[in-house]
Amino acid sequence: MSNLSKPGTDNKPAGTYKEVGPRGGQIKNPRTVKIDRGDRLPPTQSKGNKWQKK
Repeated sequence: MSNLSKPGTDNKPAGTYKEVGPRGGQIKNPRTVKIDRGDRLPPTQSKGNKWQKK
């Protein structure tokens, strides 16, 4: 299992993150975000979803 990050987590490595389900599974219409060093991960579309670094 890859590292999954909760929304609002900061101090993550810069890069592109994809929204996944609570256990890392695929979801419909996942969001993809690009963050810079020191940025906070944004909220997800549904409660319980997490972010996975691409």
